[in-house]
Amino acid sequence: MTRYLIGPVVAGLIPIAAMSQGDAQAGKSAAGACAACHGRDGISMAPDAPNLAGQPADYLAAQLRAYRDGERAHEQMTLIAQGLEDGEIDNLAAYFAAIEISATIPDALQ
Repeated sequence: MTRYLIGPVVAGLIPIAAMSQGDAQAGKSAAGACAACHGRDGISMAPDAPNLAGQPADYLAAQLRAYRDGERAHEQMTLIAQGLEDGEIDNLAAYFAAIEISATIPDALQ
């Protein structure tokens, strides 16, 4: 049964991989509009805005497209995303994905 599921799963990943070919430098230039809620470096200071830095480009691009296309709703994000073309979305996603972040486990939890 597993062999029948592998084909559709792999085939389903091809469009996702193809949509995240953005230019991180161009995305950096366009990211100013994101800074108010998501932070200048993609690390949000607002409790209701997620961090964008270090997120996978495919994920970020898919979410922006979902806001733009009405598949996902948020008043501010929908307004912002509606003005974005696919290339701009890919560039923003590439920029935020390129930001390296790190996490440290507190000594008490190790």
